[in-house]
Amino acid sequence: MHSFPPAITDRKLRFALVGCGRIAQNHFTALKQHGNRADIVSICDNDPEALAKAQKETGAKAYTSLTQMLKETDADAVILTTPSGLHPAQAIEVAASGRHVITEKPMATRWHDGLRMVRACDEAGVRLFVVKQNRRNATLQLLKKAVDAERFGRIYMVNMNVFWTRPQEYYDSAAWRGTWEFDGGALMNQASHYIDLLDWIIGPVESLQAYTATLARNIEVEDTAVMNIKWRSGALGSMNVTMLTYPKNLEGSITVIGEKGTVRIGGVAVNEIQHWEFAETLPEDADIKNANYQTTSVYGFGHPLYYDNVIHTLCGEADAETDGREGLKSLEILIAAYLSARDGKRIALPLDY
Repeated sequence: MHSFPPAITDRKLRFALVGCGRIAQNHFTALKQHGNRADIVSICDNDPEALAKAQKETGAKAYTSLTQMLKETDADAVILTTPSGLHPAQAIEVAASGRHVITEKPMATRWHDGLRMVRACDEAGVRLFVVKQNRRNATLQLLKKAVDAERFGRIYMVNMNVFWTRPQEYYDSAAWRGTWEFDGGALMNQASHYIDLLDWIIGPVESLQAYTATLARNIEVEDTAVMNIKWRSGALGSMNVTMLTYPKNLEGSITVIGEKGTVRIGGVAVNEIQHWEFAETLPEDADIKNANYQTTSVYGFGHPLYYDNVIHTLCGEADAETDGREGLKSLEILIAAYLSARDGKRIALPLDY
């Protein structure tokens, strides 16, 4: 195990954030909810308009250069909500300054970049957190508990669908969107939280085969993909992803079929338990109706819960739920899917380290 800087127990935690775009808002809101334990002290963006707006909201000191911010800020940890392809270089720079790193998903767009990020944080003795806020959704927590308690017996089949919509205007809204270097496609960007469930809930993947296509959007990357998966446990499964659903987001779902149980969690973003049936009924099965929630956004409501774990970890009261090594698991599946689609081959995991 690596030794981290001492836990912070005598004051509020100080956070800095880089990249004041769309998703930064979720982080600002989440940290506001933890205002008794955390402050945003510095923000950074190279877009003056986004920076001014974020400064008005947070009252934090604004910077246009990450290097300059790292020289001056007294932040304990830096949050990266920049385009995905920028995360590796920024994470490595932040780690070198002796600060913890919190990166949005996907942690990187290339496999070796993800490995470099983990190595840099290890060498600097700082923590690397990867944001996986959907793991905190009440519906998925119940499914994870049922799998861990072996209520399904042997799992035979798993199916996941992400049938969403992203219009051309979405990709045109920023030059980095829809590019290989900075973004990745429907699998890597929009469906990455679902990719995360493949390993986190079901277990290690043995191999996969994928097809990707760019059917309607004028972008470098895929707007549609399918994948067949075999787990080390022997379970088989498939995943279907498209950003071309007419006319709006339709479904984000996972179905698990086992020898002693069948569960389907659906809705627009795994927010409704639609089927929950096990050979053995337990008292907590009565609570599943309460886990359903109306979602106003496919991001779910997990960011405040995610930060709860980050804050407890930095205060020495918990372990990180999704550190860099956890982040690598979904990145590995994503990269394997892209290699498979490119080369027309089944790809076995783990990838060559």
